Amino acid sequence: MSDLICIADLEVQARIGVPEAERAKPQRLLVSVEMAVKSLGPAAKTDDVKLTVDYAIVAERIRDLAERKPRKLLERLAEEIAEDLLGNFAMEKVAVEIKKFVLPETAHVAVRIERTK
Repeated sequence: MSDLICIADLEVQARIGVPEAERAKPQRLLVSVEMAVKSLGPAAKTDDVKLTVDYAIVAERIRDLAERKPRKLLERLAEEIAEDLLGNFAMEKVAVEIKKFVLPETAHVAVRIERTK
């Protein structure tokens, strides 16, 4: 069993879309992540952020990744976020969901992936 640290609907700007015109200017995306860690117990007992995943740092990495370069697919950005988080933080599993506001008459479109270390 693992514990979860969640970031819900982090607003980022990204140049993303299949048509070149859609990538011409940054657009708003919402990124949510669920990070499964072995245990939040040690951090809870000591009140020490070094014993957990610092979600402020995670949020900044996600923003940086989203803004770094243009992409055609949400799937690619989600995969890059998952790889980066699993490779750089003490987590066993991550779920990444990205929402995009591009289709008329819909609240949003989204992709969601789960990856394990």
